[in-house]
Amino acid sequence: MSAPPGGHQRIDRRSLALHRAIAEKLRGNPALLEIARDNLARWSSRDNHSQPYFDEWRRILEKPLPEILRVLEEDSERAAALRQATPFAGVLAPKERWAIYAEFAPERLGV
Repeated sequence: MSAPPGGHQRIDRRSLALHRAIAEKLRGNPALLEIARDNLARWSSRDNHSQPYFDEWRRILEKPLPEILRVLEEDSERAAALRQATPFAGVLAPKERWAIYAEFAPERLGV
């Protein structure tokens, strides 16, 4: 039996779970993409070290929905890096977000 994921691995797995939940909501309501676009517009107006990620998200959000969903659900180093500067804040309701956080709580995972 392998040890439960610690620190960064746990956070990356939680972020992937959050983004998979976001993708599911977008499948049902693609208009929610406007939240991400609005966040990018607002956040990009500030001098920010995340700007390269915001620029990449802007390019991704110009693609068809299936391609956007693929990035959100992708389990890769590139996607994990992009998720660290996600523009999808506000897509999930607090209750949805906290349910996923609870799944990845260190005590629940035996960390």
